Amino acid sequence: MKDTRVRQLAEVLVNYSTKVKKGDVVLISATGMESIPLVKELYALCLEKGAKYVEYEFNVPDINRYFYNNATDEQLAYFPEHKLDQMKKADVYIGLSAADNSMVMAKADQKKMIAWSKLVRPIVDWRVKNTRWVITRYPTHGAAQEAKMSLDEYEDYLFAACCIDWHAESLKQDKLKKLVDAADKVRIKASDTDLFFSIKGLPGIKCDGRYNIPDGEVYTAPIKTSVEGYITYNCPTVYQGKEFNDIRLEFSKGQIVKATSRGMDKELNGVLDTDEGARYVGEFAIGVNPNIRVPMRNILFDEKIFGSIHFTPGQCYDECDNGNRSAVHWDMVKILTGDGELWFDDKLIQKDGRFVHPDLLELNPGD
Repeated sequence: MKDTRVRQLAEVLVNYSTKVKKGDVVLISATGMESIPLVKELYALCLEKGAKYVEYEFNVPDINRYFYNNATDEQLAYFPEHKLDQMKKADVYIGLSAADNSMVMAKADQKKMIAWSKLVRPIVDWRVKNTRWVITRYPTHGAAQEAKMSLDEYEDYLFAACCIDWHAESLKQDKLKKLVDAADKVRIKASDTDLFFSIKGLPGIKCDGRYNIPDGEVYTAPIKTSVEGYITYNCPTVYQGKEFNDIRLEFSKGQIVKATSRGMDKELNGVLDTDEGARYVGEFAIGVNPNIRVPMRNILFDEKIFGSIHFTPGQCYDECDNGNRSAVHWDMVKILTGDGELWFDDKLIQKDGRFVHPDLLELNPGD
């Protein structure tokens, strides 16, 4: 029996996020074969909307791992021009992941993974700047296990986070964006965290279901050299197939001057040494999805946890350009629920993961 929520998710992605219309060229890129039910619904719906061509492709992480471990220098340096040409012809890009093992890259060659990410960055940049794009996840047993849930529980959680009234959520985010736009100084206080920075003149950007599903954040960026203090993240993060816990970063004049992670110091600093920009921050965001409340070891969900912030080493977004450039963009999440304060210009905005500013109370979910 078909799960009707798969069709609902496809409708969000096609009708709301990317607004597929007659004459569009659509590329559906899926990682993991378990995503086939959603790919089928997306393909059918895009045709129904009048897309003139719909391409779909599947990536298999185990095969990619073989490339990272075995590619020669010559193979690693070959730029797949045909992939860029394909992206240049697309009006719409829908990316989905149904990976069943988040650790598949844990022992892959990290240096080659970093080199490859740098090489193919122009393809990603073209997609971000020139297509109507969205990315999402499809539930698998492996993802459910990572989230410490049964598959049924994980499906309920995923679809509840994705299939909501994004138009209504967008309207709720307007007041938070307004406060971000007007703010200068930001302070984050919590256990082993006391962080200061300025966002003066940098805009607040609503994330209201147009590019990520699930969505639910308002982001900006710090002035590149303004960050001072320290932060300890309490949400696990998986990057390049490796899990990092208890990441602690210390900042001076915007730069990460000390970085530790339980049992993973070398790997953490290896990523942060990718390039100069990897030790500066490109994004500061506040999570506001009312139906995402606990970590799942999946950044597309975890960065939207209500009552969380993420503070991201690496590349900034064009929409909020603080001048930082890097091949890295690593969203690291700190949950403030039960322990934490968020201040704008000496005014308390959020305490213990709930908004206390009178203009933002409607963002708080009912518990």
